[in-house]
Amino acid sequence: MFKIGRHKFTYTQISAIAFIMIILVGAVLLTLPISSKTGEFTPFVDALFTSSSATCVTGLVVHDTFTYFSLFGQIVILCLIQMGGLGFMIIATLFSLMLKKKIGLRQRGLLKESVSTISIGGVVRLAKNVLIGTIGVETVGAIILAIRFYPEMGLKRSIYNGIFHSVSAFCNAGFDLMGYFREGPSLTRYRGDIVINSVIMCLIVIGGLGFFVLEDIVRKKQHISKYKLHTKIVILTTTILLIGGAILFYIFETNNTMADMNFSQKLLASIFQSVTPRTAGFNTLNIAKFKETSTLLTIILMFIGGSPGSTAGGIKTTTFIVIILSFKSSMNKSEDLNIFNRRLEPEIVRRSYSVITTYVFGAIAAIMAICFIQNLPLEDVTFEVISALSTVGMTTGITQELNTYSRLIIAVAMFCGRVGSLSVALAFAEKKCCVPLRKPIEKISIG
Repeated sequence: MFKIGRHKFTYTQISAIAFIMIILVGAVLLTLPISSKTGEFTPFVDALFTSSSATCVTGLVVHDTFTYFSLFGQIVILCLIQMGGLGFMIIATLFSLMLKKKIGLRQRGLLKESVSTISIGGVVRLAKNVLIGTIGVETVGAIILAIRFYPEMGLKRSIYNGIFHSVSAFCNAGFDLMGYFREGPSLTRYRGDIVINSVIMCLIVIGGLGFFVLEDIVRKKQHISKYKLHTKIVILTTTILLIGGAILFYIFETNNTMADMNFSQKLLASIFQSVTPRTAGFNTLNIAKFKETSTLLTIILMFIGGSPGSTAGGIKTTTFIVIILSFKSSMNKSEDLNIFNRRLEPEIVRRSYSVITTYVFGAIAAIMAICFIQNLPLEDVTFEVISALSTVGMTTGITQELNTYSRLIIAVAMFCGRVGSLSVALAFAEKKCCVPLRKPIEKISIG
């Protein structure tokens, strides 16, 4: 518990409140005339939606970032993306370290929850490494992107675009400034550019692995056998999803959205499309023209998302693998969940099912509410809601068609996706209650 004045808050509640405060401050700033290119006030709901999307590193927009927002507004969005990607507690720790303040046990507990590390030991060191690593990776990405943008944009604009897109990609936000060219959404203009595609994909994958995993890899380098079990599971699951997704996208879209491409372009587009639904939001293919199989595959990848403690959303790769192992264990009539010669604790199964159950019920509620409010295609609404709840930011094109109530629903979904659907539920329902008695057991039939 964390005490503020007379009130006691859990770590989960503190995290939720912090994100709400950042979103509200961002919304107020984006409402101001200085944030729009027209010099007019932006409707608060639109500003709130954009602030939620940026802070929750989603990427869904009701106004094109480049054509609608001024330089000030774009910088506000960029700052929200960076704060949302790193997490409130890591930013707070940075300032504490700069002011040479001692990081207490309670603050370390909050920091542990923020980066989703396994233990509280070494969490401050991890936070420092996260900050240094983030700055380093984003800087390298920005330099390469700026060099590539230079022939088309000139020096100042190429540097600015390099920084913006590098931060957006590493934080898995999906915001872009490609409205400058007015040719197509997101990175469709560069669908055959191997440099831009490769840099953006690397940033997305690195940002989506999780800070705990990145530190483990950096410390133990090529000694894979010494990696922690969490790291091994994340790397295995991520590799399978990326390769499997790329193969399926190539098969599904080779004669559809990729019909006018050569083999190398199709391969690049397939890999990119397999990477970006893992909560990044960029796209080089026209999603609105996807086959239904490709749309379903995208939804599945968005549903799974990235890894714990990362800038990504979704149910997370570790949750997905635990469910698969649980299914396998059930088929083999075994009580243990074994992987890499290790046995997982039983409690992890219950928590994984809780995460998925909360996620699914939240998605169903949002889909039904939007379909009730507006007469929109179920497929498009489902895609939009899963995209928001998984903090992906991909859309079939209905975001700007959403009315005020639907936009508020999507904003709430983005918030739940960033903080964690289960965490949000616990934040409002978490009460300390000790029950000394257990109810009698009685069997029921299943299946």
